[in-house]
Amino acid sequence: MSTAPASQTLSRGVRILEVLADARSPLSIDEVAARLEVHRSIAYRLVRTLEDHRLIARDSSGLLALGPRMAALAAGVASDLQSEALPELTAVANELGMTCFLAVLDGEECITLVSVEPRHTVASVAQRPGARHPATVGAPGKAILAQLSDTDALVPDPLRDEVARIRERGFATSHDEVIPTVQSVAVPLPLRGRRPAAIAVVHVATAHADADIAARLIRSAESIRASLDG
Repeated sequence: MSTAPASQTLSRGVRILEVLADARSPLSIDEVAARLEVHRSIAYRLVRTLEDHRLIARDSSGLLALGPRMAALAAGVASDLQSEALPELTAVANELGMTCFLAVLDGEECITLVSVEPRHTVASVAQRPGARHPATVGAPGKAILAQLSDTDALVPDPLRDEVARIRERGFATSHDEVIPTVQSVAVPLPLRGRRPAAIAVVHVATAHADADIAARLIRSAESIRASLDG
């Protein structure tokens, strides 16, 4: 069976949005075309259409980034979950001085739905909404995998022992798995009738023990679950 998209043009347009979401800084048309492996003229036409819908914005140098309309669309994704999670994420971020975020399972990937950076800190690690990586790496991805059965295809054999340990202790950790030098602690956030989720923090260095961070995240996870499932 063919795996080609039903609409190549639509598929390429979505890929442009994904490329810009994953980029660390705005990109030129040539960079977008190279990442899509298409001619510059094709990338230009797609970008113009996305600009017309305000999904892409161009700065004074002509570089491209996601546009303000994307924020409005993202706010509508699981809006009740985002609304209930935001106060808890904010409290954790400010208490621990770390960026705190909510991640959900999206296919085979872990995607950040909403994040909060600490108000008063010298430096923090940014974790932008829309950031994604395979669920098999990073603390939030593994906290999500811990909510699946061992027979689920998303849980590969090499990770099953680690996932079992995460289930037992109630939290996951990662070091240098997604971003070099960055560490993360995450706890599962199982929600009735929803995709598996996790609450996590990212940091470079901290005096807090992983178990203490996890305990704080667990309290927030329980609060969110009570609000949504109650």
